[in-house]
Amino acid sequence: MFYSKLDQTSSKRLLLPAQSFKPFPQYTDRASWNAISQAVAGMWTQWAEERLDFTWPALPAVRYMDYVRDGNRSRYEQLYFTRRRALCELVIGECVEGRGRFIEQIVNGIWCLCEESYWVIPAHLSISKQSAGSALPDVTDPVIDLFASETGGLLAWTAYLLADRLNEESPMLVQRIRYELNRRLMVPFLERDDFSWMGFTGRKVNNWNPWIISNCLAVFLLQEQEAEPRSRAIEKAAKCLDFFVGVYHADGGCDEGPGYWGRAGASLFDCMELIHLASDGQISFYEEELVRQIGRYIYRAHIDGNYYVNFADGNARIKIAADIVYRYGKRIGDSRMAGLGASAFHGNGVNRDSFGSPMRILGKLFDAGELLAADGAAPYERDVWLADTQIFAVREKGGSSEGLYVAAKGGHNSESHNHNDIGHYIVYYNGRPFLIDAGVENYTSKTFSSRRYEIWTMQSDYHSVPTVGGVQQQAGAAFRATDVSYEASDEGASVSMNIAAAYPKEAGIVAWRRHVGLKRASDGVSLEIGDTFELAAATDDVILNILSLPEPRILADGRIELSNPLGETIALHYDGSRLSAEVEPIVVTDSKLLAVWGEKLHRIKLSMMEPAAEGSFVMRIEAVRS
Repeated sequence: MFYSKLDQTSSKRLLLPAQSFKPFPQYTDRASWNAISQAVAGMWTQWAEERLDFTWPALPAVRYMDYVRDGNRSRYEQLYFTRRRALCELVIGECVEGRGRFIEQIVNGIWCLCEESYWVIPAHLSISKQSAGSALPDVTDPVIDLFASETGGLLAWTAYLLADRLNEESPMLVQRIRYELNRRLMVPFLERDDFSWMGFTGRKVNNWNPWIISNCLAVFLLQEQEAEPRSRAIEKAAKCLDFFVGVYHADGGCDEGPGYWGRAGASLFDCMELIHLASDGQISFYEEELVRQIGRYIYRAHIDGNYYVNFADGNARIKIAADIVYRYGKRIGDSRMAGLGASAFHGNGVNRDSFGSPMRILGKLFDAGELLAADGAAPYERDVWLADTQIFAVREKGGSSEGLYVAAKGGHNSESHNHNDIGHYIVYYNGRPFLIDAGVENYTSKTFSSRRYEIWTMQSDYHSVPTVGGVQQQAGAAFRATDVSYEASDEGASVSMNIAAAYPKEAGIVAWRRHVGLKRASDGVSLEIGDTFELAAATDDVILNILSLPEPRILADGRIELSNPLGETIALHYDGSRLSAEVEPIVVTDSKLLAVWGEKLHRIKLSMMEPAAEGSFVMRIEAVRS
């Protein structure tokens, strides 16, 4: 899609000359910088002031070695990312203020990053051809991972914004940046095809692809002066991006979840926007239907506020890249997407950047006035069905977060950032979580290893799916939903699927039909979770798992009530004559999960009381309304 479009044109002919490419105002354009909202500018100045006495932390070799020695990646990464955030905040603060107060610290930061032996973080060292298990990198083998590319992007934007001012300090600064960018990023990007994230090796790509490419494009377009390598970089990027969109289905669904959309679909936008700007709009991909659907996914997965459907390795509560969502929506002519972006910006304001990504920050700075003036509102899609990725969601009424909301998934258990969760569902009420997906803990060496499914958050036992004979779902593309169907009308919407194939043969499941739906009836709105099963042999070792945030209260009449701190309550109605209920508390100790859920979650276990080889259960969920 991308490369074929370039074939019809000439990237070399359509690209602006390097000296004419001005995607954002440079430091010397004081009128543009002075026009930025004073409230927004003041935040960045304050953050930069906090770095005036900053001591640039050392990156000891033994901290790099921690990942191989004990699996810890955070000790090194904390030091590594602190350096980059500090430099980024100093650069933006200096551009905003324009008084030279932060220049010396910027010089220190540039030199620190350029002096680093390796920009690839320890957890990503395996992408190189270096010997397995090596605790320190081979510095003669410069490879490109996410954060080598982010570091390159940071330095490229720094040199673009501040070149004239840095040259007053020493011409060696910009020269050193360009030297490091050339050897660490530009040469490997053009000369190598063996990085799996590029797509040429045959391995399925994920968010690494557009995320890295967006930074490599920025490096070439901002710092390469010759037309030939700039054009080659655009064409190489287009070939790589074709592999990325090639893993997408026509519905645009992101199987990595909304938390990763910010570095999947949103990074695709970064790539498209750089090419669009660098060609003065003559090379555009925004008319492509798949590009439009990839963008729309983010509002289709939106629940309310900062809550999003968090299947796979995603947090339930995220602050989306509001400016990207807004501009993406404008580019594809989708007012609903633009509305979500503006709404999120109004709600969250300007936040410190997690990685120090100047392109994202510059977009927010120069769009802040328009975003604040925009009359944005989240679209709150009533019925959502992504037929290819098999993501289902329905809410009580469209255009509002009020009432009941349920989302469920089919698919398979070999998705990117996969959890074993076929048939899993989550339930929110008035935009707040009740029955949930826990998400993912802080990453360690175990997370992306053969031991991934030893982690409780990845296991089907801790999703709202059955366990039969003590056997859980298994990972792999063969473990999937089959015979999936969807229906929707003004009276409600539902999805139905056979989840038997998600389990290995030892579970003894012949068929397990799961039905998840919402009904809008004259006497009220309710959710229904139905299970109809056939087993190879009769057993009573069947558990229906449900993960909840509020502490459940088991009542005597086949009801379980859950209330949140606001006093909002939902009730689960089940067949108490055939199912016994118990609650298992889950103490949360991981800092990432603590920030989202607090200190405790709960697993509701509905256990079958009498042996059976076939049967059915229906659970009804209603809001307890005052």
